[in-house]
Amino acid sequence: MNTVTFSIWPPSQRTRDAVIKRLIETLSTPSVLSKRYGSMPADEANATARTIEEEAFAAAGGSASAEDDGIETLQVYSKEISKRMLEAVKSRSSSGSTPDNSSGTPVAASTISEEISTVNTESS
Repeated sequence: MNTVTFSIWPPSQRTRDAVIKRLIETLSTPSVLSKRYGSMPADEANATARTIEEEAFAAAGGSASAEDDGIETLQVYSKEISKRMLEAVKSRSSSGSTPDNSSGTPVAASTISEEISTVNTESS
């Protein structure tokens, strides 16, 4: 009897590139985040998105285990991207020019998680 194993971690380079593209769009075009923190110029969004993805990939890769089918690691990757993206836009925005953000973290985290889910579905 042959056993077939399936793992979704690590993501393909194509998937990682799609995540970066989606991050660039989120950071540089009108979005939930830009309404709260402002948007970035495309060149800055490009550099920021690549850094966010690389750091999140490294952090998630460090949490992978041999027994894991990749789902838990992919969740770490998604959460790391959300966290780092929010940190990037918050640090970039000036305290006097941003709207009140009493509920920004859940909105931002759910937005990027939905976007990563969409990218993973499209790349499958």
